[in-house]
Amino acid sequence: MSGDEDAVEERVYTVPLHRAWTTPIKKRAPRAMRILRGFVKRSMRADSVIISGEVNEELWGRGIEGLSRKIRVRAVRDRDNVVRVYLIRGE
Repeated sequence: MSGDEDAVEERVYTVPLHRAWTTPIKKRAPRAMRILRGFVKRSMRADSVIISGEVNEELWGRGIEGLSRKIRVRAVRDRDNVVRVYLIRGE
């Protein structure tokens, strides 16, 4: 099939960030970023993950210590096995 080389995979995830709450208060947001990146990398079997600015702003929006318990994102893989992560706002 000729469409295989243009295949782009897209998935929607709700990423649990509860492990970030077990770290010291001043390290929660950086840990949440690492958790998100690792979750998407494992789930999509990606070589690299690029997190969009709006996801970054959502995680850091309430400061380094006041992050959400979970975040809903859309992960899109391109042909080079690079996954880009975008925020999903209220559905």
